[in-house]
Amino acid sequence: MRETLVLNASFEPLSTVSLRRAVVLVMREKAVVEQSHPGLRVRAAQLDIPVPQVIRLRRFVRVPFRQRASWSRRGVLVRDRHRCAYCGRRATTVDHVVPRSHGGGDTWLNTVAACAADNHRKADRTPAQAGMRLLVKPFEPTPADSLLLALGLGEGDTLPEWLSVPAATA
Repeated sequence: MRETLVLNASFEPLSTVSLRRAVVLVMREKAVVEQSHPGLRVRAAQLDIPVPQVIRLRRFVRVPFRQRASWSRRGVLVRDRHRCAYCGRRATTVDHVVPRSHGGGDTWLNTVAACAADNHRKADRTPAQAGMRLLVKPFEPTPADSLLLALGLGEGDTLPEWLSVPAATA
């Protein structure tokens, strides 16, 4: 399902939502479409709008400042781009580097994306005990990193033209 970027009324990125949620916000006139997917449209009996890629809320929403991105299984899969940390194939599960039964928790630095075969092979052991090597080291993304990852943008990628803010001139 497509993800749509939600901007605050002040054009600050807030989060990503599903296409369905984005269309509902636009239909209820709580948001306007700022950028759409070229050539794609949502059509219904009384509706014909472009498929939103970026929407902007009509009213400003005050959001508490977050210094850390909250951990989630989906977040780990997105952070690791759905690639297994042990073999590089498509990942469908999340593996705990230090198993929960050994005191490992649900944290960014203790979880990696894994394919079902490697997750099963590693079982209730550390990678060293299982004779497996991590291809990538887990890291804790910032809230901004989480948003870029959810949009499918990597570290070297630049923000799209419609999102980049021109520098203030003096």
